[in-house]
Amino acid sequence: MNADLIHKALANPLRRDILAWLKTPEHSFAPNAARFPHGVPSNTVQARSGRSQSTVSAHLALMVEAGLLVSTRVGSFALFSRNEAVIDAFIKHIAERF
Repeated sequence: MNADLIHKALANPLRRDILAWLKTPEHSFAPNAARFPHGVPSNTVQARSGRSQSTVSAHLALMVEAGLLVSTRVGSFALFSRNEAVIDAFIKHIAERF
């Protein structure tokens, strides 16, 4: 776990929103959005955010680099899900440190 990268990722409100949306994707995304067992497609996240595809891709890439998200490729789809192990480790790190 790289706490500095996680802090950087969490410094942006859109990235915090994405993390929250992916916590409960069944409630956060349109009912007709594509559903996959391994995560949410990037275009679904992009549609919810209202931002450009390139902007959302950059945010998702930083969150993957920080370890907060896991990216899984299924056919032509890049699917994103939360990395709960890293999130839990970061919460524990914060609780112990501060």
